[in-house]
Order: sequence, then C-alpha cells, then structure tokens
Amino acid sequence: MESLETLRDIAAVLEVPCPLAFQDVYIKELTIDSRKVVLPSQSVFFAIKGDRHDGHNFINELFDKGVRAFVVSKDYTIPDQLDDALFIPTESPLEALQKVAAAKRALVNYPVIGITGSNGKTIVKEWLYQLLNNSYRIIRSPKSYNSQVGVPLSVWKVGSEHSLAIIEAGISEPGEMVKLERIVRPTIGIFTNLGQAHDENFSDA
Repeated sequence: MESLETLRDIAAVLEVPCPLAFQDVYIKELTIDSRKVVLPSQSVFFAIKGDRHDGHNFINELFDKGVRAFVVSKDYTIPDQLDDALFIPTESPLEALQKVAAAKRALVNYPVIGITGSNGKTIVKEWLYQLLNNSYRIIRSPKSYNSQVGVPLSVWKVGSEHSLAIIEAGISEPGEMVKLERIVRPTIGIFTNLGQAHDENFSDA
C-alpha cells in the first residue's frame, strides 16, 4: 500500500469491501471520543467498548454531528435511520484501530523513537522534542497518549511532512507491549526506568 488516506484504503487494511459511494472519502482523523471530533466528514469513529463506556452508545450523537464512517462490533445492530453511513463490522474495534495505525506506520521511512518505562515517558518525550525540534520536523505523541488506544491514535498522525516521530508507549498488563511494538516499530528505543508501577498485574515483577 502506497498511501492510507481514504475510506477505500482503510477498508482494504481491514479486509472488508468499501461501497463505491465511500471509496474516495478522504480521512483525516481516527477518533474514539465523541467529544473530540473536529472534522466529522473526514473522521472514522471506532466504537470501542471500555470498562466505563461503550462507544456504540455514541454513534447516533456522532451521526448528528456529521460523522459518516464507523468501525463497530459485528454484533452491533445498525439503526435504520443511519442507512447513509458506512459501518465496518469487526471482531474488535480496538484491534481494528491498532491494525490501521500499524499500516500507517509501515508507510513511514524516517526514524521513529519509541519511549517506554514505568514513569518519565512524557517528560523524556518533551525533552527530546525540545532538543531536536530545530533539526527535524517532529511528530510526537500528544499529552500522555501511551495506551493501547493512545499509541495507535498517535501513530496515525505520522505523515510524509515529518522527518522524525517520537512515540511513547506504556503497559499495565502482560502482553500489551507486544501489540504496541507492532504498531510503533521503533528504530530507536528508550527505556526510562523500571519501577513498581502496575506490579500487581505482573507475577514476575
């Protein structure tokens, strides 16, 4: 794949068909938060189920705001009144988000710095940005976007206009770093420190 810019491209990554009417829709944003949609007509909403919220419950609200592309769970029943939107059914909207981000990362041929550790990730990221900003066109993780959701949202922002990416990644359970590494694929890795954060979830910590 040479680019990842349209609904056709995203559907191809997820290995699902894309209706002709949606194929050339340009996508600027991937979002999981109904409150943070800036460009609704150029957004794809991933309806992720979390401990506190189910993204599927916000689809009607997002539709009213102008969003017309949704990645949903296969068991979601599409309301009849939303028949002019594109719904992409998946086993897991979260895994779909991660897959799309990994495909975007594969298009990047400049250095990607990955930062992990029990703490200090965001501080180190910002230090690096201040040190290197005059020499590189840097894209970096916003705020503390270092989770299973935050990392793919950060990686999606990498583009040909940049020359260096700085991405932070954090975990709270075993197996999560493997998933994040597949998304970030760092060319340079920085480990801040190993502390006791999340020890309760790691039997060998």
